[in-house]
Amino acid sequence: MRDHEKLIADTLRDARRLREKAQRPAAWVGIMFYGGTLGLLFVVPIIAGAYLGRWLDSLVAGYSVRWTMSLIVLGIALGAYNAYRFLKGKA
Repeated sequence: MRDHEKLIADTLRDARRLREKAQRPAAWVGIMFYGGTLGLLFVVPIIAGAYLGRWLDSLVAGYSVRWTMSLIVLGIALGAYNAYRFLKGKA
């Protein structure tokens, strides 16, 4: 019976520690990682769209930016969607 009481006491102590940790403000390192992740989720699709569009435009005779502009806009939309999903999952 002694082990059972110790297990309950340890569980209550761990639960209290988790509640206290959740109430503390975020550290600067955590905020930087969070912002960096959010930025990468938004920027990477835009850059990928620009490079892919530039490559597709180079395959066509003559100078054109149709693919580049179209895929940059698509990258913006995809990046915004990625950021929205990330923020929604963290809420």
